[in-house]
Amino acid sequence: MQAVPTVLPELWMGLGSLLAHKLRSLLTMLGMIFGVGAVVAMLSITAGAQQETLRQIDLLGVNNIIVEAIEAVDRETLLAVREISPGLTFRDYRALTESVPNVEAMSPRKQFHPTSVLPRSEQEMPTVIGVLPNYTDIYTVTLLEGRFFTAEEDLRSAPVCVLSERAKISLLGYGPAVGKHVKMDSVWLEVIGVMAPQSSAEADIEGLETDDQNNLVVAPLNTVMRRFDDTNSYLKDEIDGVFLRVYHDADPIETAEVVRAILTATHNDAGDFAVTVPAGLLAQRQRTQFIFEVVMICIAGISLLVGGIGIMNIMLATVLERTREIGIRRAIGARQRDIVRQFLIEAVLISIAGGLIGIGAGFGGSLIIANIAEWPTVVTATSIVVAFGVSVFIGLLFGIYPAVQAAKLDPIEAIRYE
Repeated sequence: MQAVPTVLPELWMGLGSLLAHKLRSLLTMLGMIFGVGAVVAMLSITAGAQQETLRQIDLLGVNNIIVEAIEAVDRETLLAVREISPGLTFRDYRALTESVPNVEAMSPRKQFHPTSVLPRSEQEMPTVIGVLPNYTDIYTVTLLEGRFFTAEEDLRSAPVCVLSERAKISLLGYGPAVGKHVKMDSVWLEVIGVMAPQSSAEADIEGLETDDQNNLVVAPLNTVMRRFDDTNSYLKDEIDGVFLRVYHDADPIETAEVVRAILTATHNDAGDFAVTVPAGLLAQRQRTQFIFEVVMICIAGISLLVGGIGIMNIMLATVLERTREIGIRRAIGARQRDIVRQFLIEAVLISIAGGLIGIGAGFGGSLIIANIAEWPTVVTATSIVVAFGVSVFIGLLFGIYPAVQAAKLDPIEAIRYE
């Protein structure tokens, strides 16, 4: 109970000293302000990047495996590849179905890029993809209107489709879409459902090109295979992708190795396909972001170190300026630990003030980065606590030496000091 009254006078003395030399105190705080602000801003960038990565990976499905055909760019390349590999085919799909363990659902995919649509799209042409009805078991699909197509509709190549949110607005406007028709080149499709908007994955994820999931026309696989005529079909694989979803208790990375081994054997190691595992991409991105975060914190830590040196420098100068004050306090009964506590409190006050201003600067910096660079930023409580805690620790660490030097002054010599 006696500790509080003894600390309060020294606290007021420290505040009075800082306010008496406002400019010097502010200049001393600059290192802490820049350091704390940099830590908060850098951690907000990494947290925002991680959140965006998680959103993109969630769009692809953490338990999913994606097989993509690597299409030939010209006839010569195609002929060279076809001499050793038939490309991605339904035979591959059947081989994967029979041989890959722990698969909960699997669907081939066939894409078609129309050259004309009706009603006329005022935006980018939507992509038509043909999949099996179990597509909704592989990806999370929420329907705003209508329903998804059935196995019976796929079997008879029914001219039906489900529109993604952006494609629906682009083609049919904001009104109800179910029951209306859209024309993709020469094929009329009846709209039977509209999917809810999904998080955008427009940016490439470690080399994986992802279509805008909000600008799709999803139709039964047989409908796309039998009703659409691709003029460049001689350059295309029979199917251009396979989606797999493994069970939750299975390892998608190990399963992907099995998929890769099977396709490598059936394609004679032609290298005309790619296997992507979102779970593996997530782990790789997290490792990269961790390294980036460590580097950024080290850079920000240099600013904090410089700020700590500035605190030590100014506190040593303060000890010289207040030598007579120290001598008088010692003469009237102040102990060495009282003098140490007095100067430590002043050093910590500088750190706290600089840390608080730095947190505000970090908030502002993260907003500026988000607006100008268009990077997602998220200021977390952890970044604030870490930055502020380090600033206070720096103040204590670099304030100890000046405080001890002040306490070691001889009271009589200190009173005589001019």
